[in-house]
Amino acid sequence: MSAIARNAANHITTSGVFTADAITNASVTGITTLANAEDGITLISSQTASASASISFTTGIDSTYKAYKFVFVNIHPGTDAVTFEFNLSTDNGSNYNVVKTSTYFRPYHDEADTLTGLSYNGGLAQSTAYQLLSSPGDVNADSDQGLQGTMNLFNPSSTTYVKHFICVNNYTAQTDFNINAFIAGYANTTSAINAIRFQMSSGNIDAGTIYMYGIK
Repeated sequence: MSAIARNAANHITTSGVFTADAITNASVTGITTLANAEDGITLISSQTASASASISFTTGIDSTYKAYKFVFVNIHPGTDAVTFEFNLSTDNGSNYNVVKTSTYFRPYHDEADTLTGLSYNGGLAQSTAYQLLSSPGDVNADSDQGLQGTMNLFNPSSTTYVKHFICVNNYTAQTDFNINAFIAGYANTTSAINAIRFQMSSGNIDAGTIYMYGIK
């Protein structure tokens, strides 16, 4: 066996898996840096709805990560003309009533290619109400309708600063419009945020999965 072959073999386990030190700048052409997985984004948990009244994350939001990312996949309501929304908690989910200020705009385009536009949909102004993640009453329960998207929540464990959030969602409205929703704002509290709840404005979340990731 040649020296090159022996060196390669030393970095492969008996089950055929490369060892942690097998791939470096010296071993693979073109790599300039190789970050540790723990320095990037980490899946903390996920929840899948099944006619669920809401989906709440009451553990895992702490000082371990500086930012959290929620990914919405195939969120489908159980009833027509509802709104996907969220609220935050500072008491581990006993109450979801954090004061928020936000803004919301959306481009839209209908299936018939007869109406397109860009509209400002308002937002919250120092309100404890649930924050909209779709336009009011826009999401239907048809099989070709639902919502996908992401939401970032920044430094929720800070006891010094307010907590900012940014959401980008895409959904099919009840009138067969494709809508791209852009929502951003902040939770106006210096208490640590430690829980979040997602729900429909009425009825349940028929199906869909929400993933929660931590970002260092």
